[in-house]
This record gives sequence, structure tokens and C-alpha cells, in this order.
Amino acid sequence: MIPNATHANPAPAENRPASPPSPATFSIDAFIPPEMAIKAENVGVKKATMGWRNTLALAVLAGAFIALGAVFATTVTTSAAGQLPYGVARLLAGLAFCLGLILVVVAGAELFTGNNLIVMAWADRQLPFSKVLRNWTLVYAGNFVGAIATAVVMLLTLQYTFSGGAVGLNALTIAHAKCSLGFVQAVALGIMCNALVCLAVWLCFSARTTTDKILAIIFPITAFVAAGFEHSVANMYFIPIGLLIKATAAPEFWAAIGQRAADYPNLTWANFFVANLLPVTIGNIIGGAVMVGLVYWFIYIRKGLTKA
Repeated sequence: MIPNATHANPAPAENRPASPPSPATFSIDAFIPPEMAIKAENVGVKKATMGWRNTLALAVLAGAFIALGAVFATTVTTSAAGQLPYGVARLLAGLAFCLGLILVVVAGAELFTGNNLIVMAWADRQLPFSKVLRNWTLVYAGNFVGAIATAVVMLLTLQYTFSGGAVGLNALTIAHAKCSLGFVQAVALGIMCNALVCLAVWLCFSARTTTDKILAIIFPITAFVAAGFEHSVANMYFIPIGLLIKATAAPEFWAAIGQRAADYPNLTWANFFVANLLPVTIGNIIGGAVMVGLVYWFIYIRKGLTKA
């Protein structure tokens, strides 16, 4: 019997053709946290080195997707017959808002808050911080364009006049409340929000199927909305739609809801940018990049722990 040459003189590993995975290695188990950390780092590198055109286009989509979640949340929490119990309304808002992140994760888009996790790749010296800032800047700008564009389209639909103007009244109430927050309060609410958003994205790194991803998203996102935390990209829709309604609504709308534009004194463009978007964005970065991204880098990636 002639010995098998391949077994007798095996080729160096680097010269051997890759063999197909053995059926025995197939698994439907979720990825465990150390594997999730490696996956998150690799995804971060790809996101930060993507061409600017694709990055910006995907960011515009994400802004629109999150705005669609906000439209859904505003609509389902509108009650023409009277106010829903607070907890029930918040729960409904959270469940509806999940639409936004589900579209981002499953359909594919670039969301500023989720991209805060790119710091994991930077902390592991896979990226210079300039690449992280480039991604965040492009994505933040694209998210803003997508959310504002959606607000303009929604204004043209006159959907805010539905149910005798109750939808518009709800939109105005939400926007005015967001513009009435104190600076420190807005930062703190932003921290808590993006800790949960980035935990949702982190959980998605454990997923092997679309169903896994959707289930991973639902509870963290519902929790942040129900608790009243502040999301910078969502606010790029929630506040501008209120501002646009306030500036353009016909007298018939105001008569239908029994309100006047003057009843929303804090709802201004200045308050949108200075009193809400700025502090909420700061909070989102702290909650996502520091409290989730750097914490999981420290636990699973520093000093090659995932390779040990």
C-alpha cells in the first residue's frame, strides 16, 4: 500500500487550500461576548474606512429610518378621546420606535449613535482617532439631512391634521417638552439613552439570524423610549416636525386643537440646537462610546484578551 503523500508530507498550513467547514462545526448558538467584541471591532474598522459617498448616503437613510420610527411612535401614542395612561403610552411609543433601529440594522444604514462603538477599534489601535471623527461627522450630518427631509415630507402629507389635529397636537407637545429640558438634564438623559441603544447594537453582534437581531433590539429600545431618554438623531425629527407645524399650520388646525403657536414658547430653532441637540449629543457619546464601547473593549479586547 502506497502511503498517502498528503499525510506523509503535509504542506505548510499557509500553502494549503482552505477546506470547507466541517458540518460538525456548524452552530446556531449565539456568539458569546468575546466573539462579539472581535466582531464589533472588525465592523468598526469597515465603517471607519468606508468611502465618504457611501457613508453619507447610508447615513441619510439612517436618519430617515429613525424618523419613520418617530412618526410611528407619535401616531400610536395619539389619543383623540383623551390621554392614555402614562406608562401605556410610553410602552406603545417604545415598541413603535423600534422600527427605526430595526430598519438601520437589518436593511443597512449608518447611525451616529450606534457608530459610537467604533471607539472599540480605535482603543485597540486598529484605527487613528481621525478616522473615528471622520465617520462620526459624516454620519451625524447625513442623519440630520435624512431626519429633516422626512420631517418636511411629513409636513406636506398633512398627517398632523389627522384625528382632528390630535396627531399634530401630540407632535407639538413632544417637541416643546424636548426643548424645555435643562442642559445637564439633557446630557444625563442622552447618556442613558445611548447606553441602551449601543447595548442593543452590541446584542446584535451575538446574532446569527435576522430574527435574533430584531429580538435583541426590541427591549433596549423600548426601554429607552418608555423611560423618556433622549436620542439625538430621533430629536432631529421630533423637534423639527413640531417647529414646522408651529410655523406653517393653518388657523383651522389651531382652532381644532384649541391652542395657539404662542402656547409653545420654548419651541424655537435656537432651543433645538443649543438646549437639546448639543447636550443630548454629548450625552449620547458618553453613554455609547464610553459606557458601552470602551467598557467592553477593556473587558474583552485590551492586551489581546480575546486572543488568549
